[in-house]
Amino acid sequence: MIVLWICLLVGALILQATVTPLIAVNGIKPDFLLIIVVSTGLLTGKERGVGLGFFSGLLQDLVSGSSFGVNILAKMVTGFVCGMAERKVFKEYIFLPAIALFFATFFNGIIMLLLLFLLGYKIDLLPAILYNILPQVGYNVLFSIPVHKLVYKLIHANRDNQY
Repeated sequence: MIVLWICLLVGALILQATVTPLIAVNGIKPDFLLIIVVSTGLLTGKERGVGLGFFSGLLQDLVSGSSFGVNILAKMVTGFVCGMAERKVFKEYIFLPAIALFFATFFNGIIMLLLLFLLGYKIDLLPAILYNILPQVGYNVLFSIPVHKLVYKLIHANRDNQY
C-alpha cells in the first residue's frame, strides 16, 4: 500500500510540475500535494497527515529548489491540524474538502510566509496574501473535491484489502 501512496505523491508532483503551469495565472497554480495532505489528514488523522505532509513537502522542496524545509514544515503542520479534525467531521460530506482546503491553503501559506520571514526574507504580508495565497485558495478549492474523492477511494481500498 505504501507503493500506491508513493505513486500518488509522485504523480501529483509530476502533474503539478508539467500540467499546472499551463493553467497558472500570474504564476499561481494549484498545489495538488497540499490537497492530498489535507484530504488524508481529514480522513485518517494527524499521524498520517503529518507523515504525508513530510514526504510531500520533501518532494516539493527537492524539486522546487527553494529554501529547503519550508514546504516540509508547512505541510507537516497543515497535515497535523487537519488530522486533528478527523474525528470531528462528517467524512462523506461533499463540501468537506472544499471548506477544509479554503482554510488549509490560507493556513499553509501563512506558515510558509512566517518561515521565510524567519529565514531572513523580506515579506510584504498584504501583497503576498492578496496576490499569492488567495488565488491559490481558489485553485485548491476548485480541485479539492476530485482529489479528495481519489484519496478517499485509495484509503478505503487499503482498508478493504486489510481484512
